[in-house]
Amino acid sequence: MLKQIAVRPATGTWVIRAGGAVLGESSRALELTEGDKPQTIYFPREDVAMAFLEPSGYRSTSAALGDAEHFHIASKSRSYDNAVFSYTDPKPEASQIKGYLAFDLQDGVAVEQV
Repeated sequence: MLKQIAVRPATGTWVIRAGGAVLGESSRALELTEGDKPQTIYFPREDVAMAFLEPSGYRSTSAALGDAEHFHIASKSRSYDNAVFSYTDPKPEASQIKGYLAFDLQDGVAVEQV
């Protein structure tokens, strides 16, 4: 059984940081919840410094969302492998996140509401 998907505008302004550097800030972010998993914040590509992202050959599949492409983050201090993902053709219940970017929260990568 697939988990319930909900997508809504994220309240307020959100920022993404990697290695201490701000990669993006958006008041147009989306919040996705999937069952009982923690929320995921998705950023419009226009609000993210794409110059810091390098396409990865890695792909993943979510039964609920579809196929995702991944990116590495290249910061001055280090590289964060496959730390960014995006659904280019999400399933209908998550169609609003098409082309948006989400970040895998790991040591040095943070998404915060400001």
